[in-house]
Amino acid sequence: MSQTMTLLALSGSLRAGSYNTAALEALARLAPAHVTIVVYKGLGDLPLFNPDRETQVLPALAALEDLLQAADGLIIASPEYAHGISGVMKNTLEWLVSGAAFINVPIMLINTSPRASHAQAALREVLTTMSGNIVDAACLAIPLLGSDLDAAAIVAQPLLAEALTESLAIFFTTITELPDQRFGAAI
Repeated sequence: MSQTMTLLALSGSLRAGSYNTAALEALARLAPAHVTIVVYKGLGDLPLFNPDRETQVLPALAALEDLLQAADGLIIASPEYAHGISGVMKNTLEWLVSGAAFINVPIMLINTSPRASHAQAALREVLTTMSGNIVDAACLAIPLLGSDLDAAAIVAQPLLAEALTESLAIFFTTITELPDQRFGAAI
């Protein structure tokens, strides 16, 4: 394949042993050579959202916005806390809501705890409200909760690896076929 693509991946968990981060890292390892997945790990560096600070230069926010602007698509894996979106993910989305880089960005969602449906529904609502383009056919749920699997172990599990690579292939194809595509950006 001659086309290359860069995707930004965000985990809604700051936990060192996060299944969400592990799933994104596994996806990055499984990606074909023409797809680069940047797993961003700076969400904890963002200050709490405060509209009074939107005009300030915040290095952590500027770095994230630059990565998002340069990416062809966004992949989000986020846990459910108390039937809602994790605080770090909600905070991140609040910082990005007023930026032009988010508009029409293709989005793939990964749910690492299929029984946790409340946060996924809330996340979909927020992302749609922000004018994100959720690619439903590429979204997937994989049962990692309680598995103790890290990225390497996920890659080594044939069913999990296949599910991730199939969803990534669908996401790639969908992005390349979008009429109003952002495809071609590079980090």
